[in-house]
Amino acid sequence: MRNPFPGMNPYLEEPELWHQVHNRLIVAIADDLTPQIVPKYRVSIEQRAYTSISGTSLVGIADVAVSRRNDSTSRNTTVASKLSEPTKVVVPIPEEVIERFLEVRSTQTGAVISVIEILSPKNKRSQEGREAYERKRQQILASTTSLVEIDLLRGGEPMLLLGAASTGYRVLVSRSYQRPEADLYTFGLKEPIPTFPVPLNQGEPEPIVDLQRLLNEVYQRARFDLAIDYSQPVKPSLSPEEKVWVAEIVAEGG
Repeated sequence: MRNPFPGMNPYLEEPELWHQVHNRLIVAIADDLTPQIVPKYRVSIEQRAYTSISGTSLVGIADVAVSRRNDSTSRNTTVASKLSEPTKVVVPIPEEVIERFLEVRSTQTGAVISVIEILSPKNKRSQEGREAYERKRQQILASTTSLVEIDLLRGGEPMLLLGAASTGYRVLVSRSYQRPEADLYTFGLKEPIPTFPVPLNQGEPEPIVDLQRLLNEVYQRARFDLAIDYSQPVKPSLSPEEKVWVAEIVAEGG
């Protein structure tokens, strides 16, 4: 089954599914870019790791505690003391998070010319994930490396940009030699994902990424239609108008 939506499929934003979408898009972009930039440049898949805190496990507290009394009448006697009824709580569990991104490198010098990032829910929501990404982002923006930042998630807090709308989807193209100015491509749920360039060295022709085509191809190859329950509401939630539109798209797609 093909992607039934003309642009971004909002069901792919589900956090439980997004890591698969993210990883497949990273590979698809790398494979699509490589023929456009060789032999002067190559695309490498890199990763960063950080520890995030999640609370998914319940730890029970015993109803009965066994203690040892030490007094004149019952020395070394084990007594079961009834405790008050406990409250179930969630213990925060540290987990290692690995996020993949792309680097366009010079084949002669090994220098990183551009970094391509696809934002994850943790980048936009969790404290550790956002801080880890923001540190990396600031390092890139302060360097001679260009940045392409792809945000296909409506939820969470958008990355800081001056003069930019805070809603919808967007792709940032920040050329190192044009900073602080950058190009921002914005689009809504009903619009196709726009094509965008990947910066190389100043004055060189820039390869183009057709992200809509790549997303559609990934959707079909991964058979995401079998992983999505289209009878369920979209998360994050939509406006009433968008809900009607999504229902019509899903009905037309069978």
